[in-house]
Amino acid sequence: MDNIGKLILSLGVVLVIIGLGLWLFADKLGWLGNLPGDIKVERPGFTLYFPIATMVLVSIGLSIVMWLINMIARLVR
Repeated sequence: MDNIGKLILSLGVVLVIIGLGLWLFADKLGWLGNLPGDIKVERPGFTLYFPIATMVLVSIGLSIVMWLINMIARLVR
């Protein structure tokens, strides 16, 4: 039960760091969502936005974060 508390605390710290980073650097992240692989179709009365490249980039980033959390959790044991 003690390990679950440490895991939740670690996850909370990571989320706070990510949130602060997004809050402080949101104006510099304007390229996010406008990558070359993102699909955007605009017609009168219709807009389709499918950010494929952004989703891949976010997925890779979250995978790295989860891997780091897993490694930290293993070291804490």
